Amino acid sequence: MQLQSSTPSACGLDPSRLARIDTWMRRYVDAGRYPFAATLVARRGKLAWSGNYGLADVAAATPYTPETLVRIYSMTKPVTSTALMMLYEQGLIHLDDPVSAFIPEFADLRVLVPGAGRLDQTEPLKQPVTVHHLLTHTSGLTYVFNNDALSETYAKNRLDFGQRAGGLAETVQRLAEAPLLFQPGTRWHYSVATDVVGRIVEVVSGQTLDRYFADNILGPLEMNDTSFTVPALKLGRLGPCYAFDPKGGLPEFPASFAEGEVNTLSGGGGLVSTGHDYMRFAEMLRRGGALGDVRLLGPRTVKLMTSNHLPGGVDLATLGPSAWCETSFTGVGFGLGFAVNMSPARSMLSASVGDFSWGGMASTYFWCDPAEEMSVVFLTQLLPSSSYPNRKELRALVYQAIVD
Repeated sequence: MQLQSSTPSACGLDPSRLARIDTWMRRYVDAGRYPFAATLVARRGKLAWSGNYGLADVAAATPYTPETLVRIYSMTKPVTSTALMMLYEQGLIHLDDPVSAFIPEFADLRVLVPGAGRLDQTEPLKQPVTVHHLLTHTSGLTYVFNNDALSETYAKNRLDFGQRAGGLAETVQRLAEAPLLFQPGTRWHYSVATDVVGRIVEVVSGQTLDRYFADNILGPLEMNDTSFTVPALKLGRLGPCYAFDPKGGLPEFPASFAEGEVNTLSGGGGLVSTGHDYMRFAEMLRRGGALGDVRLLGPRTVKLMTSNHLPGGVDLATLGPSAWCETSFTGVGFGLGFAVNMSPARSMLSASVGDFSWGGMASTYFWCDPAEEMSVVFLTQLLPSSSYPNRKELRALVYQAIVD
């Protein structure tokens, strides 16, 4: 199910202006900032432009190709959110359902009191944690890298949902032993919440998360190179992951996804994919839940997912951090698995009202712009994603090329 290719001009894009993306990618790679860079731009239902430059494996001098497998980390989250909303459409789950209806251990969670100096300084839940809280990252959960009052506890108890955290069900049970950082619904705080969503998908569907994905999302969309593990026959297509070093160079970051080395199916960050695979997923969402003859979601459900769900209609900067990675959160809301642009002027981004996006830890990024009938996917392999301002730069480069 390859997207039909077209020319930039036929899609309302200036080819000479799009060429600036190639120059931009080469600048980053030649400076030793990224091992490679790859960009795909689809508009009006056609793949209008794609380009790549650099090495999938720097030490081995292996070039990046469109078949290279890439760790997409948190770009897994929209896939997991889609899986849950498919169950929602079947009437099997509701957004206001308490998480404890599916994971009983969540019934007795405690919450750190404001300003707590110790983990035993807690209070009871004022309201249950709901599925909606998980999807919108307002649950009170956190991440090991957030450098907050619970990060050390998460690290000590292997609550990172990493490849060998000990199994999805078991890790979620351990997670319920830790207190929440704040009362649900009162703040936006990026967290392992989508990993809990993945476990709920398993409980409701009766399938493991990888099987549910394969049967209901990846298989139907022919995303044949997207998976939680890489079989031996494909390992040669998976290059290393790299880490930012302020002194220069690209040290490798240990992150294998080989079969036999993964025992935790992370709905928050566990998938490996390719640019063309993820573009099919992005275009399915951009088109209102369908790609060709395959429909995963109804258009009204996608509209619900890509609306701002933050309490009172505020932006992320009001309810959470003022920025994430290198992108301002002013004028940006959050839906059911995506950041949603509420005001391009306030966010100071090239965007349209209602475009939705998210990225991954290794500097990957995607966005869909229904108003411009456009989807964009960017891939590389460098941690952390805040190393360089690639998101806002790529947005400027793509939008300046639109001429029709």
